[in-house]
Amino acid sequence: MFATRPASLTDAALITAHRRAMFLSMPNPNEPVLEEMSRHFEPWVSERLGDGRYVGWIAEEAGRVAGSAGLIILDWPPHALHPTADRRAYVLNVYVEPEFRKRGLAHQLLERCMAEARRRGIRVVTLHAAEAGRRVYEKFGFRPSNEMMYIEPEAKS
Repeated sequence: MFATRPASLTDAALITAHRRAMFLSMPNPNEPVLEEMSRHFEPWVSERLGDGRYVGWIAEEAGRVAGSAGLIILDWPPHALHPTADRRAYVLNVYVEPEFRKRGLAHQLLERCMAEARRRGIRVVTLHAAEAGRRVYEKFGFRPSNEMMYIEPEAKS
């Protein structure tokens, strides 16, 4: 049985490690880039844990960390999907340690994220899904959207 607790400032390094592990498990990881990302992510998540813009949960079993997940609260203009609201939520860093997978933990962590969004009156929640997580998200009602993305090419020196 998993015990889940709210993430605190002292969990910033753990959340960062889980984020890195999540990206490492995806196709074609670039380890030097993930190292750089981690160096910048830990202070970023610490600041947001401190001011409440990032809320997260840590799941443990028998004193061992089994997984974690987070939710960012985003300032967002009123929109046709939420004409009177000025916030959205974004689920991120859903990660379950390999030895704890296939036991429903990702589902439990996502339940925490969704409950927090509802508690805050946030009706629109987004995420980016790795192939391994799509079925879990679809069971919650997430569906593909029409989002597009532009990434500025790095300047060549």
